[in-house]
Amino acid sequence: MAIASPSTPTFSASFCCKRTVSTHLTRFPSTLSPTRTRHLPPRRFAISSRLNSSKSCGSVYPDNGGSEDFEHYELQHGFTGPVERRRRGSPVYVTLPAELVAEDGKVRRIKVLTASLRALVTAGVEGVVMEIWWGIVEREKPRVYNWGGYLDLVALARRCGLKVRAVLAFHQRGTGPGDPLWVSLPQWVLEEIDKDPDIAYTDRFGRRNMEYISLGCDMFPVLKGRSPLQAYSDFMMNFRDTFRSLLGVVITGVQVGMGPAGELRYPSCPSQKLAWAWHTRELGEFQCYDKYMIASLNACAHDAGMREWGYGGPIGTGNLMHGPENTEFFKSNGGSWNTPFGKFFLQWYSGMLLLHGERICREAKTIFQGTEVDTSAKVAGIHWHYGMQSHPSELTAGYYNTSRRDGYLPIARMLGRYGFGLCCSGFGMRDVEEKKTNPVSSPEGFLKQLLLAARVCHIPIEGENSTTFLEDESFEQVLKMSKFYTYGLESPTFSFNFMRMDRYLFEQHKWVRFTRFVKQLSGANIFRARLDFGGDVQPTSMSDVVKVRAAYTYC
Repeated sequence: MAIASPSTPTFSASFCCKRTVSTHLTRFPSTLSPTRTRHLPPRRFAISSRLNSSKSCGSVYPDNGGSEDFEHYELQHGFTGPVERRRRGSPVYVTLPAELVAEDGKVRRIKVLTASLRALVTAGVEGVVMEIWWGIVEREKPRVYNWGGYLDLVALARRCGLKVRAVLAFHQRGTGPGDPLWVSLPQWVLEEIDKDPDIAYTDRFGRRNMEYISLGCDMFPVLKGRSPLQAYSDFMMNFRDTFRSLLGVVITGVQVGMGPAGELRYPSCPSQKLAWAWHTRELGEFQCYDKYMIASLNACAHDAGMREWGYGGPIGTGNLMHGPENTEFFKSNGGSWNTPFGKFFLQWYSGMLLLHGERICREAKTIFQGTEVDTSAKVAGIHWHYGMQSHPSELTAGYYNTSRRDGYLPIARMLGRYGFGLCCSGFGMRDVEEKKTNPVSSPEGFLKQLLLAARVCHIPIEGENSTTFLEDESFEQVLKMSKFYTYGLESPTFSFNFMRMDRYLFEQHKWVRFTRFVKQLSGANIFRARLDFGGDVQPTSMSDVVKVRAAYTYC
């Protein structure tokens, strides 16, 4: 492992991917949508400096009287501009409990679920988000699928007049066999990992992460003669064929999992820790030490004429809890992230992630073409080092996003090429709260950068909360961020996935807050779902909510 000296000549690491995209913040990329014919002269693209804190972004938020600044930003960077200023409703979906379908494929607590869905209808919710686990459907043998429990869930949602968004989850859930939410990868996949441990992601200490198959072996026949990409494609095709009559009617969206927690990222730290990582400010570890990733890195280094760069990731990265300014790689001044080797490695590392996402998008587009379902992918909300120049926790997760480079625009452009929407979490988080414990954290800065990239690329957004919240301040923050994305768009394409339905949602005061939020965000979309495709559940009263509370009490 070697870090280049300052005398090493610089170079472009564009060999990492077949498709190259300029991502530097100093220049705005070319126009994106083929339907747009406006051609503007090149403009300076200075997004990062304005987004590192909520204060710096306040001037462009429409409710803060910044509409003129926002319009100027749109004209400067090639946005279409507002044709008409009218607020349209954004539908709200509620994610179902993770443990609804057991390992044997049967639905748990069907009576409680039925009462809960009826209550959601009264609140004006558009539909539900249903996670479909690879480790349940294709559990025992390759190409043997059991969709029974999920067919039952979709049928129940249809009877209630709710739409369904399906999340195809190719990752592990939970912390281990003792976790009540535990779902592993399919058993036959685990058998192959036992034979070839390098199928799993590996960090510099040799620790294996079993949450998701390493993207380094995407194209290799490591799963009983199939590549991981072929296994994902076969799963998607069988899903399409099984639910074909419901696609575009009841199932209106499919989110395709692309990594741990379903997110397009590396497992830089375990997902169960990532949920609270902003409190501990974990840096994460580069996941590039399985033999497949090392082979790719070695080949790229060879092509660049710098063979010594191909033996592993950077040194001087500290540990998970190390202060980034005390590390040789991540420190702001003189850090190796900004040296020729650092740029080479980060370009390769993020490029491999982008290529993985593109491969899956290409397969999904072909499979779901003509079904009239919307497809999307999820990006992680990693914000706890956003105020630093190097953004270390984003780098280890695979997002080459620094004070000098936009790491999210390439992802948005890739998704846009295949007609995918973008799902991202953190919509209920506020800088003013996070900075109390971590001054360099900025969930609002991160989210605004991501939303602007989505606007530039004309792709729909599915917002999501990071953790279950039921406070007015968090709901208001969701409304604020949704307006930031939709302001001035002729056809806003924003929706919100509330994470997630549980017994606390139906407590009286929390339920009142939730229903008020749904009405504020949905507007004219209230009850639209039930009327669209003939749900047979009639409008119900608060007595249904009382029944749900009682059912949760005794279950």
